[in-house]
Amino acid sequence: MPDTIPEPVTIDVVSDVVCPWCFIGKRRLEKALALKPEIPVEVRFHPYFLNPWVPREGMDRKDYLTTKFGSADGYGQIAQRVKQAAGAEGLVYASEKMQRQPNTLDCHRLIRWAGEIGKAAAMKQRLMDLYFTEGADLSNRDVLIQAAVDCGLDGDEVRSRLAGDHDVAAVEAQARAAQEAGINGVPFFILGGRYAISGAQEPEHLAEAIARAAAEAGAPVPVN
Repeated sequence: MPDTIPEPVTIDVVSDVVCPWCFIGKRRLEKALALKPEIPVEVRFHPYFLNPWVPREGMDRKDYLTTKFGSADGYGQIAQRVKQAAGAEGLVYASEKMQRQPNTLDCHRLIRWAGEIGKAAAMKQRLMDLYFTEGADLSNRDVLIQAAVDCGLDGDEVRSRLAGDHDVAAVEAQARAAQEAGINGVPFFILGGRYAISGAQEPEHLAEAIARAAAEAGAPVPVN
C-alpha cells in the first residue's frame, strides 16, 4: 500500500507587525522549519494588538515612545538590543527611520485578505519590512495598498475594502480571543494545538518542539 501523507502540524502564530520580537520570531520560525524539512506544517497567523491605545490614524513615534517608555531617549538601549538580535538573524531594525507609530488593525486586515490567496506570510513580512527596515508609515493607506499589490492582491479591491469596515469585527474578535486565552505577550506560538511557546525562541528550540508536536500527532518523523 502507498505511504500515507501525514497531516501537517499546525503552527498558530499570534503576533503584531509592530512588535520587534515578532519580526525576529518569524525569521527564527522560518529557520526552525528549515531544520525540519521532513515535517509538513501549516502556519496560521493570528492578530494581536501590541498597542491597542494607538489611534486609528497613528501617532508621532516620539510621542508614542514617551508614552510607553517615559522618553524617546529611554528607548535607546532597548533599540540597540533589538537591532543586534535582528542583525544576527539577517534582519535590519532601523528604529531611527521610524517617524510614525501605526494602529495595526488595517495591517491585520491585509494579512487576513492575503491569506485568501495563500499569501498571509508574504503580506506579514512585507509590512514588517516596511516598518522596521524602511521606516514606512503603516497608517498611510497608500502604503498599505502598495504593500498589498506587492503581494499579489488587487489594489482597487483592497482600497475599497480598507475604506469600509470589512473584517474589522472579525480581526478585533480574534485579537480579543487571544487576550481572553491568557496571551499577554507576543510572539506566541501554538504547535499542533499541544505546545505553547512564548517569545522569539531560538530556531533549535522551536524545531525540537515542532518535532515533538509532529510525533504526538502520529507523523512518521524522527524526534532528536
